[in-house]
Amino acid sequence: MLSKIPDTMESIDNPSVPAYMGSKLLMPLADYSGLPLDQVNFVVGQVTALLLATLLRIYLHPRKVSPDTRLTICLLLGVVLSWFCYGRRAIHIVAMPFICYIVMILQGPKSAHKVVLVISLVYLSLIHLYHQFIERNFFSVDVTGPMMVVTQKVTSLAYSLHDGNVEDKEKLKPMQVQHSIRKLPSPLEYFSFVLQFQTILAGPLVLYNDYHDYIHGAALEKCQLAANQANSSKSRDVYVEPSPFKAVRNKVAGSILCAVLFVWLLPLFPIGRVKDSEFLTTKGVPAQILYLIVATSLVRLKYYHAWLLADAISNASGLGLRVPSNPKEQPSWDLISNIDVVGFETGTSLRDSVSAWNKGTSTWLRLLVYERSTKMRTLQTYILSAVWHGFHPGYYLTFLSGALFTVAARSARRCLRHHFTASVHYKQMYDWTTFLATRVLMGYVTFPFVLLELRPCIRIYSHMYWWYHLLAAAAMVILPVLMPPEPSGVKKGKAARSHEEFKLAAGLEDQDGDLILVPPPNLSPSARRRHLLRDVVLADSGKMLKLNSTALVTE
Repeated sequence: MLSKIPDTMESIDNPSVPAYMGSKLLMPLADYSGLPLDQVNFVVGQVTALLLATLLRIYLHPRKVSPDTRLTICLLLGVVLSWFCYGRRAIHIVAMPFICYIVMILQGPKSAHKVVLVISLVYLSLIHLYHQFIERNFFSVDVTGPMMVVTQKVTSLAYSLHDGNVEDKEKLKPMQVQHSIRKLPSPLEYFSFVLQFQTILAGPLVLYNDYHDYIHGAALEKCQLAANQANSSKSRDVYVEPSPFKAVRNKVAGSILCAVLFVWLLPLFPIGRVKDSEFLTTKGVPAQILYLIVATSLVRLKYYHAWLLADAISNASGLGLRVPSNPKEQPSWDLISNIDVVGFETGTSLRDSVSAWNKGTSTWLRLLVYERSTKMRTLQTYILSAVWHGFHPGYYLTFLSGALFTVAARSARRCLRHHFTASVHYKQMYDWTTFLATRVLMGYVTFPFVLLELRPCIRIYSHMYWWYHLLAAAAMVILPVLMPPEPSGVKKGKAARSHEEFKLAAGLEDQDGDLILVPPPNLSPSARRRHLLRDVVLADSGKMLKLNSTALVTE
């Protein structure tokens, strides 16, 4: 096992073996566990961060210490953890944001965002190329991970700074307005935001305004204000601060479960088996698809393990508190998050699944590209995502195919969905069909992301006759001709009529913008109960709701 983590002298004797720059303090633990030292250091670093996050929330509370103290501690701990895991290569994690900060000072907010994007992507790309061609992916945990997170932070900050200084605010999208900032942060604020220990190793992405609110305790103040408004009869002393204990417990438990399942089940369905000639020649296409679905699902467990643990670290420190817009609702701990496991695995469309996967990256891509582009914005978004991930051919097969399938799914939805919203059973059949199609698509489109190599992926797709790609092309070209999309004018008219028909049929009254269930008069108690509990389909949205006597159905 020791030979898997070479030291510097071994690398000198054998230049083909890269040197591990991280701490070797835990080498005995790595040798005992049978795990590579880079992975051991990463897990220990994250567990340490979880403990430190809890101490930070308790002893360095915004009401107990100054914002500068919290900024400094988050920054120093981030630097220490980075050095522990990556050694001298952690210099890159500091050097790139330093260069970008100088650019933001010299260029000004109106033009610096594009320069920062180019510089950060070029710097990140050089790190990717070094890891791919010089180190040949020897280490599974390397400095490219934190560099990807840092790239998201510096570019999102530069774009938010640009949005905050745009003269014509009406041109900005709501998301851009929400995250815009007018003043360049101080060096302490900037580097603490970029290098904070909670997110430096595995995310999730936190945007600057959210981090600023966290440091100053703004979210906690909003929660207290909302609680006081909801129950003005109680004094402020009665207020109980939202606790992340339940969220942290669930995410840590989920992370451990995913790690156990990954170690236990992945050897039974190794993804590398799909490259074997026997797999392609002895199994039919349905069996190949089924194996890809199972194998890629098991590979995702390692991402779930790392991301759920990273989410737990952020929540344990008090970062990620979402203040509800309705004072009667309870605060939640999902303001920042890497992954929605249930949302991804049960998504009924590619869009739903992509939105639930690596949620911080989805937010970053939307903020930088999707909300700003006017032409081919889906393709531009996927290309930026591919470049950000690196230069393995498998990434580009996955992301370019993803762009194709995203456009095809929109076309299919426009052509087909309105035919299935007339009844509950049709809607359920449509949802189950799209769910199964999405599960198959996830196995079909993501295995190149795991294999990384071009030739095996092309060979596998060829053996499967590129069937899903051809189906996507048909959905874009042939389906609109055979089943034209519903005209927008007709759709709006049907929505307006169905809204009134729904209220009449369901016995609803409109009061202050809400639809309140009112059963017909002169019904026996049993008939009244059946009426109140019946399933109703909202024809204009296709969403089935189960109503009861106390339910409010909003439009």
